[in-house]
Amino acid sequence: MSRLPAPLANLPLPIIGSPLFIISNPKLVIAQCIAGVVGAMPALNARPAAQLEDWLAEITETLAAYNAANPDKPAAPFAINQIVHKSNDRLDHDMEMCVKYKVPIYITSLGAREDINAAAHSYGGVVLHDIINNKFARKAIEKGADGLVAVAAGAGGHAGVKSPFALIQEIRQWFDGPLALSGAISTGGAVLAAQAMGADFAYIGSAFIATEEARASDAYKQAIVDGNSDDIVYSSLFTGVHGNYLKPSIIAAGMDPDNLPEGDLKTMNFGGGEGSKSKAWKDIWGCGQGIGSVSKVQSTADYVAQLKREYQEARQRVCA
Repeated sequence: MSRLPAPLANLPLPIIGSPLFIISNPKLVIAQCIAGVVGAMPALNARPAAQLEDWLAEITETLAAYNAANPDKPAAPFAINQIVHKSNDRLDHDMEMCVKYKVPIYITSLGAREDINAAAHSYGGVVLHDIINNKFARKAIEKGADGLVAVAAGAGGHAGVKSPFALIQEIRQWFDGPLALSGAISTGGAVLAAQAMGADFAYIGSAFIATEEARASDAYKQAIVDGNSDDIVYSSLFTGVHGNYLKPSIIAAGMDPDNLPEGDLKTMNFGGGEGSKSKAWKDIWGCGQGIGSVSKVQSTADYVAQLKREYQEARQRVCA
């Protein structure tokens, strides 16, 4: 395992909650952190932009109060996802707020910039960068990121096509820093498998959509409970970049999930924090292939407790 920087060291569980566009909010982030996993949300989820400061204050103050009352069992730190795409005209404002509140962990996506990394490092923040291949991984580290989130095949949202085995082994040939693995991870056994491959953390997103605290519709949550990997469609139509989506939501939008046209990269637009198209984010539901293990909607605390139990059971099986 890597030698980890302070914000990532000594976590109760080796799990980072994926920042879920539109869905993650302070309620979910706080619940994740108190349960023992890194809670994360995109800065763009706060709309209008002024709301971000209110949310950062709520998260930091609530976690500080919890830690003061529970010194023997402190919460995990939280992370903010910054979309470093040229169309995100909120990035400078959102970074200013994050630096003001000394966000401990950043997850950067769709572009790596040295100035963003430097801003986080100015007070000890840590930057993990989303990548889908070894080439992008090298670029991110060269530009000053502290660690990587390897987004392998099967992940929800903007996923890659690489096998996690191939992606992790190629990165570990040259990089010994913090590394999280994303891609169809939803059980404690899969968390242990990610570590066995060489990752420090498992990166879990889709399963957290089906929690009580997530800001998703009941229909969205139930579709995850009812679905499995056969219900996931990989398409570039909705944002211009390939991603994984729930088939029932595509059908409900009047489209044939088996005959979707290719998208145009130029359609990706995060100006004003609205995403590329309202339909792409509000009516088409992002989701990864790991949902076959999700059997019910439950609280974040109960789901993390389940992950912890499964993780310990998997370790016992392997050790035996």
